[in-house]
Parts: sequence; C-alpha cells; structure tokens
Amino acid sequence: MTAVRREACSESRRWRIAVDAMGGDHAPEAIVGGAVLAARELPVEILLVGEESRLKPLAEASQAPANVSVVHASEVIAMDAHPVEAVRRQRDSSIVVAARLVKAGEADALVSAGSTGAAMACTFLEWGRIKGIDRPAISAVLPTLDGACIMLDVGAQVDCHPRNLAQFAVMGSLYAQLVLGIERPRVGLLNNGEEEGKGCELVREAYPLLAGMDDLNFIGNVEGRDILAGKADVVVCDGFVGNVVLKFAEGMGAVIFDLLREAVSRSTRTRLGGLLLRPALKELWRKMDYTEYGGAPLLGVQGVCIISHGSSNEKAVKNAIRVACESAAEGVVGAIAARITEIGR
Repeated sequence: MTAVRREACSESRRWRIAVDAMGGDHAPEAIVGGAVLAARELPVEILLVGEESRLKPLAEASQAPANVSVVHASEVIAMDAHPVEAVRRQRDSSIVVAARLVKAGEADALVSAGSTGAAMACTFLEWGRIKGIDRPAISAVLPTLDGACIMLDVGAQVDCHPRNLAQFAVMGSLYAQLVLGIERPRVGLLNNGEEEGKGCELVREAYPLLAGMDDLNFIGNVEGRDILAGKADVVVCDGFVGNVVLKFAEGMGAVIFDLLREAVSRSTRTRLGGLLLRPALKELWRKMDYTEYGGAPLLGVQGVCIISHGSSNEKAVKNAIRVACESAAEGVVGAIAARITEIGR
C-alpha cells in the first residue's frame, strides 16, 4: 500500500524555506498564516519574502515564532503578467528575490502560490535546468484508493516530445521513491487504451522509450479511470492533458461533496444518517482535499520549487512548506541529476 510520507523533514537540521509571501489569491494574509503554522510544527526557518510594511504586522499579529523572518521585496508579479518579461523587468519582485535566496544558498527551497508561469520562468532563468533535462515538469500528488500517485506534467509543457515523457518518468519515479516512500514505483503512460500501439503519435513513440529503461518499473499504458484506482504510482503525460485531468479531479471532488451534502439534508432520516457517516465523510474529504498535499514540485530545475494552488489557504501553505522541506531533506534534485547522468553515459 502506498502512503504519503510526512516524517521526512523531522530531522535535526532546520531547513530554510523562502516563501513568496505576495503570491496567491489570499496573499499575504493566508501565506503568512500558513508559514507561521509551519514554523511551529516543522524543523524550518521561514523567510517571508515581500513588502516588509505589510508582512511584519501580519507576522506580529500571528505571534510568529523566532524562526520566521521577513526579507523585503518591493514588487509583485501579477497573475496575468507575461512571465518571462515580468521576471526580467521586475527584479525586486517577491518571487525573484525568493529564487535568488535559494541560488545564493541562503535558502534550501522556494514555495509560491503566485503565478505558475512566473515561478517557472524565474527558477529557469535564475537556477537553470538540471544537466540532461530538456524541459522541467510540474508534478501533482493525487489521492488513490490505496494511497497516492504522482502525475506529471500537469501544466509546464503543453507540447512535448517522447524524450520529454521519458525524462518525466525518471523524475516522477525518483520523487515517488524518495518523498512518497514507494520502494519500486509503478510507472504508467496515460493513454486512451491499455494496448501498446494505441493513442496519439506522442504516446506511441514514448512507449518503447519507457519500456526500454531497465531501472524503470514501467507497467505500460494506463487509462484515466486507472489513476484514482491506484493502478500506477507515477502517471506520465504531456502538460495539456495533465492539467485537464488535474482540474477535472479537483472539480469532481468538490461536486461529489456538494451532492452528498444536498442528499444528506433532504429529510430528518437522511440527516440522522449523515451524522453517523460524518467521521467517514471527513476522512474521505481529507484524502481528496488538495490542501492536504500542499503544492506541486517543479522537477527538472536546479533547486527545490513547490508551486501551490493560487487559492491556497493557511493549511495548504503549511503543507506546501512541508513538501518543500521533505524534498530538500531527501535530496530530490541531486538524485535526479545523478540518475540522468547515469542514463546518459
């Protein structure tokens, strides 16, 4: 049975996490609140990056512990700004300053709930790619019947080549092994059928590449229905398909609970039944709640970057910081670089 690990950053070392405090729909209040929660529960030092005059009063009001500090940045990249142009023009923006802290070794990881495009552009320009990786990928952890799986790419690369999918498989497999604690992750290629030879040109050409990788536990094609059923621990696809699947899964979870709420409230009898089912429903919601998983690691760049949902609340921010801590503690970036080098020999 697979399980999301939560103890990886419980080591004696304090990991330094740079948090883009100005990014996100509920910034900076929710970002500061989540950072304070993480600072109280995890072995971390939080560097809140953003407008000091706004962040310091929020931190003081939240009674932030001593392991929370503020790094001033005078600009914010808007969600609708052109990512590359904004990153190059707004050098004192919160996301750019946070990335520079990681590059300078003053932080071990970056967390942002702001513009996904800006986070990608910023880390790519400031850190660069891991040698041998053609394109980075955003990965997302999805709940399954028996634990969780990681799907990538979910939005970084809309147009992919077969070689990209092979690299995604390597990175996803390593992440599942190191952070999710799955000893030999099962890797599936998302397709519209299980048979080899089905699908579009991209997946047909990617299939033999994945099948030919000796150290990869490739199980072949998987269909959309197989993801939540837990057939694979790692699901590989291009960013267009992955983003559609991710958004559909998020919407489906919300609709299911709205329908359950409506059904339970129809009569006295159903309300009584709902009271009996409440513990089970709470556990089900916990498994499907994106805030439990925190954020999506951007794999393939020379540093740890966790991209959080734009509507992240305090809980989601706290868990994104946890994921950043785990990724740093497990040496995900170094492991990917070593494996890609080994494959390229």
